[in-house]
Amino acid sequence: MTSYYDLGAANDRVGEVRPLLTSLCDDRDAIRAAQLRLKQLGTGGADADQRAQLKNEQEQMTVIVRRMERTVRQIDAWGITLRDIGAGLVDFPALANGRPIWLCWKLGEDDIAWWHELDTGIAGRKPLIELE
Repeated sequence: MTSYYDLGAANDRVGEVRPLLTSLCDDRDAIRAAQLRLKQLGTGGADADQRAQLKNEQEQMTVIVRRMERTVRQIDAWGITLRDIGAGLVDFPALANGRPIWLCWKLGEDDIAWWHELDTGIAGRKPLIELE
């Protein structure tokens, strides 16, 4: 059974979600940078120093990926749908006049000010003031 957020509870949860999404964005960027370094180091004919650097980069990536997995599991445990790590976009399940909708929030926004139908994405976002 789906649990629904009211606007107040969703806005309260934003305070907890914001640092997690910021961390996910930072970690995603760190993974990209590590992948680039791995590509630059190459794998063919690596000397002992390069092999050590490769191993260190791979270990660092594993730590970051595990941290990201824990963060995503926490967001999911709260019943929030993570839509886009890069944009820091999440949707909170809610009800409007008895029908399910998404309360939509992304990094850089203050409180939740947007919503959309279940079958539309961010392109279908509407201001809360227009909620029927």
